[in-house]
Amino acid sequence: MPRKYFRKYLPSHDSVRQHRILGRFRAFLHHPNLWHLNRHSVAGGFAVGLFAGLVPGPFQMLVAALIAIPLRVNLPVALFTTLYTNPFTIGPIYLLAYRIGRLFVGNSGKVTEAPRLDWTRFGEWLEAFLQWTLSLGKPLAVGLVVLAVSLALLGYLFAQAAWRAHVILAWRKRRMQRSRP
Repeated sequence: MPRKYFRKYLPSHDSVRQHRILGRFRAFLHHPNLWHLNRHSVAGGFAVGLFAGLVPGPFQMLVAALIAIPLRVNLPVALFTTLYTNPFTIGPIYLLAYRIGRLFVGNSGKVTEAPRLDWTRFGEWLEAFLQWTLSLGKPLAVGLVVLAVSLALLGYLFAQAAWRAHVILAWRKRRMQRSRP
């Protein structure tokens, strides 16, 4: 992967250590793999971000940090990768997780339709929507775990392969340039 490209956008280890809020966590943020751009650290960060991105609610980045620090994988990559889930993608991803969960748990009947949004009765709609979400239950929970683990594994393998391919192409390019008169 192009390290120079990523270094432009990622914070340096020293800037994070000097940050007044993050400085309190200095003891946890000292390992070099949390910040260095190498194949294993970036691939691990990518996998952690893909896994943590499926955590419900606004806790994806917190979970990614809590997993990345003890595993000693690239922290900024893990945090950034969680952004694949956003208000536009979360619906289709959760629907896919539900269908995967139904394959593992069994067919628990037909999926009921979500309640229609009614702005005039937003409170009632929100309560009905939460009840509908809870009715999805076990298939959704199992599907989210299976999808998160699958995405993490595939993401790790993809990042490893992409990094390796980039290095091989750079070697070939350098060899071609050296052989020219």
